[in-house]
Formats: sequence, structure tokens, C-alpha cells
Amino acid sequence: MEKPERYIERARDLEVYKRAYAVSLEVHRATLAFPKIEQYALADQLRRSSKAICANLAEGFAKQSHSKAEFARFVSMAIGSCSEVETWISYAFDLQYITQVQLDSWRQSYAKVHGMLVNLREKLT
Repeated sequence: MEKPERYIERARDLEVYKRAYAVSLEVHRATLAFPKIEQYALADQLRRSSKAICANLAEGFAKQSHSKAEFARFVSMAIGSCSEVETWISYAFDLQYITQVQLDSWRQSYAKVHGMLVNLREKLT
């Protein structure tokens, strides 16, 4: 027997939003321990890009009642932010601000989020 689909009322109800939000909290907490010199550079960029995924989903979701294409555009921006955060975590690892375990975990999380975002965008177009 198939489960009836639950109505999605807010962006935060989307599974991709939940995953992106959870990993962005991990990223935020970890970057607080970066050296002081990085707090307004790498740490800030990492925090901003990780949070931008959820922010773009929220803004685009709110606009979808007027335009599915507009929601797809914001999902595309979230995909861009996801790619950006993957770059910043590589820098953080190479500069020895995060461990191999953190790098692997975050790469896996963001790869999953990226795939979910691509699937969502395909459904909208």
C-alpha cells in the first residue's frame, strides 16, 4: 500500500532543505574554531555559502505560487552555493582547519544535497 504524499507547506518541509540545514549547522559550529585571521575570510565564506542553499530554497519555494520557473531559478542558485561550499571545505582541509573525517562527511553530505537539488530542478522544468 502506497503512503499518501504529505503536502509540503514550507521550504523547511523539503527533505533537501532539512539535509542542507543540518550540515550547515555542523559547518557553522566548526568554522567558529578557525583561526581569528580566517573568521572574516574563509570561515565567513564557508558559513555564507552553506546557509545560502537553504536561503535560496526558502525564497524560491515562496515564489513558486507565481512561477515554477522562478523556483527552478532559485534551486539553480542553491546548486551553485552547494558547489561553492564544496570548494571552501577543500580549502579548509588543505589549510588543516578541518579533519579528514569532517572533509569526508561534509563532501558526502553536500554530494547528496547536490543530487537532490538537481532532481528537484528537473521536476520543476
